[in-house]
Amino acid sequence: MSDKKPVFKPNKEFAKNANIKNMCEYHDLQDKAMEDYEGFWGDFAKEKIDWIEPFDKVLDESKAPFVKWFDGGKLNVSSQCIDRHLDTRKNKAAIIFEGDRGDVQTITYLDLYKHVNRFANLLKEDFNVKKGDRVVIYMPMIPEAAYAMLACARIGAIHSIVFGGFSSEALRDRIEDAEAKVVITADGAFRKEKPYMLKPVVDAALTGKTPVKKVVVVQRNHEDVEWVAGRDYSYNEMIEQKSSICEPEVMDAEDPLFLLYTSGSTGKPKGVQHNSAGYILWAQMTMEWVFDVKENDTYWCTADVGWITGHTYIVYGPLAMGATTVMFEGVITFPDAGRPWSMVENHRINQFYTAPTAIRVLHKMGENEPAKYDMSSLKVLGTVGEPIDPPAWKWYYEEVGQSKCAIVDTYWQTETGGHVVSPLPGATPIKPGCATFPLPGIMAEILDPATGEKVEVGEKGYMCITKPWPAQIRGVWGDEERYVKSYFGDVKKDGKPVYFTGDGAVYDEEGYITITGRTDDVINVSGHRMGTAEVEAAIKKHDNVAEVAVVGKPHPIKGEGIFAYIVLKSDDGIADEVEEVKAINSIIKKEIGNIALCDEMVFTPGLPKTRSGKIMRRILRAIAKGEEITQDISTLEDPSIVEKIAAMVK
Repeated sequence: MSDKKPVFKPNKEFAKNANIKNMCEYHDLQDKAMEDYEGFWGDFAKEKIDWIEPFDKVLDESKAPFVKWFDGGKLNVSSQCIDRHLDTRKNKAAIIFEGDRGDVQTITYLDLYKHVNRFANLLKEDFNVKKGDRVVIYMPMIPEAAYAMLACARIGAIHSIVFGGFSSEALRDRIEDAEAKVVITADGAFRKEKPYMLKPVVDAALTGKTPVKKVVVVQRNHEDVEWVAGRDYSYNEMIEQKSSICEPEVMDAEDPLFLLYTSGSTGKPKGVQHNSAGYILWAQMTMEWVFDVKENDTYWCTADVGWITGHTYIVYGPLAMGATTVMFEGVITFPDAGRPWSMVENHRINQFYTAPTAIRVLHKMGENEPAKYDMSSLKVLGTVGEPIDPPAWKWYYEEVGQSKCAIVDTYWQTETGGHVVSPLPGATPIKPGCATFPLPGIMAEILDPATGEKVEVGEKGYMCITKPWPAQIRGVWGDEERYVKSYFGDVKKDGKPVYFTGDGAVYDEEGYITITGRTDDVINVSGHRMGTAEVEAAIKKHDNVAEVAVVGKPHPIKGEGIFAYIVLKSDDGIADEVEEVKAINSIIKKEIGNIALCDEMVFTPGLPKTRSGKIMRRILRAIAKGEEITQDISTLEDPSIVEKIAAMVK
């Protein structure tokens, strides 16, 4: 594999001042972690975190996989992100916000301190939000979303952000599972210079009995919305009366910071729980190592705060290290595909982090746009969410990065809290499409699921992390059994369960890691994981659907698209197939949101099942991809169905 992929060595001038300057420094750090694991993490925790009270113990594995990091230590994450910078950085830009319509706000660290404290006082004094209460945030990409996150952290409330593209049903499910007391939302925002609405989605989600007592509404686009007396309150009207001083709650290292719901292989989303100290430590360390952000740099991640990327690499990571982070409200291809590059020029952005989906769209819509702008400020380019394909990588490297910027192809998940396998821009020779090597302190290996042994070169195995790390998931909210089963039930090494990412991977001759994709029933749509069971459950709500199986299919823009095989109760429905497709996608939109819409549907007379009734999705994936069926179909209940389905898909 190594001789098939070109190798791009780090820019020598950049490497001279990088936080990790060469592979020798990388190996020294990794060797230290292997020789003295607790000492490695303990030293960094003392260096990077401003503790209110120091920790007694670095790592407690006595109840593994329920581990504790930095036990006895006390801190406050909002103070880590704001207060400790005020002596030296109070007038430095913390957040540069650019709205869809081009409006720009620069929020200094002192401004941020005041905004967050006022919001914290609002939640505490007017809505009785206390330590441990859950607050759901359903917001557009505006500064108030960051204020809300940090305000919750300041008073010890646990925030759970729901992506603003999710439907009222998906929002309600997450509100109910978290037993949220308050919802923070906005009337709406702007997209392509037009207002769109969020508040009506919240209203629909709160129909009937819910745990929510109050709704805080930020008025962004000032469109008319319904106000429920005694429940809904205007942030804009109330916030100015609040004090800009709010003492941070003293939190234990292992107190929960936030929940973030992610799709799994069952229909019910999982509430991934991240705790305070370990998460914020790794968020800061990876900002410094992977993006090599320096004191005067301006950094932009194009993600949404509704996803883990937005949590770690728009808000918590950059602010913990005292960086300047850019927030963008709009669509990066509006008014044209030059939008991101004009922002790079205008804000002198040094690190740019986006998804392969966005890179493919920008390449397709504006191949020659980067050349129109001064992008000489760029030093590091990042990708996230899925492996990047070689043509997109080449354009990103040559046209956007002008063949001088390192591309850090970061591998991680909601559950890992931050990057776990990634190039280091000043050190790692890069192979396009390779995640490269585990970061220092991360004991990641590709294992054979049957034996627990490390796989040989070229053999596919399971991407696992064999030792706990500070930013790892601490549990599935309200479901300990699901936590253990979902992440520690598949692979054992030396007889002990290890964390399995759910992804397959392969080593090349030089030890480089390439991620090969999901091994379970999860589809990676534009870098966002969609559980097949969740999509199937939505489709089954159509009155004429008898059975359904959903699989992923390669998509030129999204990476993977959603392909549905549907068995109808009545053949009459096929008389107008177009209308049937519209009706089914309409249900998906209502139940989950636009992100889960099916790219293709085929109405079949049946599905390939074993005699025990299990649907053979591997066969359906192969058919969707146009691949030859290599699986043994003789054990199927009706082997002839495979040929029938394949003929329909062709």
